Amino acid sequence: MYPRIKDVFPLENYILKVIFDDGKTVLYDVKDDAKRIPSYSPLIKIYKLFEQFQVDSSRTVIYWNEEIDLPSDVIYERGKQI
Repeated sequence: MYPRIKDVFPLENYILKVIFDDGKTVLYDVKDDAKRIPSYSPLIKIYKLFEQFQVDSSRTVIYWNEEIDLPSDVIYERGKQI
């Protein structure tokens, strides 16, 4: 089962603070993805795009457009817990 996202906050330096329904809170560095995945590079290159994310209705994906999305399980497992 995918962890469900309760809330998301964009922070400085392309970091997402993500709070999950189970109470776990993580910081996820989107810069790392932008360096490795070419389709993510607009998040860094296009002014303010990073802050224009949405959470899908199932609360299991953060997305910016049809090409850029982050599944909640990736964020949950790879994010730095705080």
